[in-house]
Amino acid sequence: MKKETICIQSGWKPKNGEPRILPIYQSTTYKYETSEQMGRLFDLEESGYFYTRLQNPTNDYVAQKICELEGGVAAMLTSSGQAANYYAVFNIAEAGDHVIMSSTVYGGTFNLLTCTMKKMGIECTVVDPDDTLENLEKAFRDNTKCVFAETIANPALVVLDIEKFANLAHSHNVPLIVDNTFATPINCNPFEWGADIVTHSTTKYMDGHAMTVGGAIVDSGNFDWAKYPDKFPGLCYPDESYHGVTYTEKFGKGAYITKATVQLMRDLGSIQAPQNAFLLNVGLETLPLRMERHCANAQAVAEFLEAHEKVAWVNYPGLKSNKYHELAMKYMPKGTCGVISFGLKGGREAAGRLMDKLQLAAIVTHVADARTCVLHPASHTHRQMNDEQLIEAGVAPDLIRFSVGIENVEDIIADLEQALAQI
Repeated sequence: MKKETICIQSGWKPKNGEPRILPIYQSTTYKYETSEQMGRLFDLEESGYFYTRLQNPTNDYVAQKICELEGGVAAMLTSSGQAANYYAVFNIAEAGDHVIMSSTVYGGTFNLLTCTMKKMGIECTVVDPDDTLENLEKAFRDNTKCVFAETIANPALVVLDIEKFANLAHSHNVPLIVDNTFATPINCNPFEWGADIVTHSTTKYMDGHAMTVGGAIVDSGNFDWAKYPDKFPGLCYPDESYHGVTYTEKFGKGAYITKATVQLMRDLGSIQAPQNAFLLNVGLETLPLRMERHCANAQAVAEFLEAHEKVAWVNYPGLKSNKYHELAMKYMPKGTCGVISFGLKGGREAAGRLMDKLQLAAIVTHVADARTCVLHPASHTHRQMNDEQLIEAGVAPDLIRFSVGIENVEDIIADLEQALAQI
């Protein structure tokens, strides 16, 4: 099926007499007739549900839809995009290990890998995604377990050369994990270009209405963990917490997601609420329509800003003048996303004044939903970084992140026009 059809038809497939709409399984637990039946679930001898902290049917149907959109073999939902990124890395890296990360990733992810996971004994080397292969090679170590990056960086809007990074990671026998939140599977499928694991903050375009926080992890099934057992012992050697099960032997291509579910979700518990999964599913049904409108509106707004005398610079991959335009056309020929970053000739101070004058666009700590919104990362999401760190992360101190909604584009431009006239 095409993606537009998958968004509507995939996941929940009702049988005769069952609800047409995906039900919310609002239950913490599930009943069985015998003790033996329950025991087999805990031994991973049978698949099924016994406690919603691990799995829930509503969540699984929605994860199945996202998995199909990405072209993967298995997927899971988490309570947030941050939880998805944490699980994706922690599933294969532990104390004493090392990971490589693009410098331009979202500030929360940057902190997760460089600060919080450092306290867990996992070292992170930050690299410039535009650096040469020769320099990128130097970042790898014997204990490197993965490379992490974003298809379109938030908010730097750097477009990742997925193929280059996939080949580089594979040459060192490690997977490439890609956060595909901004592009969504409608505009980009990283698995087609060699990525191994994809994560999402479903809070953004997938939900699309700023109603639910959530995340997702999808496994391509292409990385051969069993080929490198000493590098990935958690997947390739017996797990004593599950009676010695070896995930790669028992679950094959489902090993990675199974381990993340029955081990990490069991112990850390960042499950997405079934009600949130239900609302996410509603958002997914219109994702292709909304992404088309987001991209069309953003293109028009970017062109308006680029021509305005008070605007110092505009960063949007859809612009022909953009340094990432060629990569965007390679990986996302139908469009990139609805997020634009730009700076004013008045600098950091002017950014704050502009935001205060906007009427249609709201100042919120959010991005990528139906409503146009705006943020100054240096003052908000990336406030913990100094100017040097901001620049390293691809976030100029004067950068304004403008998330173009699906309102009439003439109204969005008119709002910017009146605000610019006042500064």
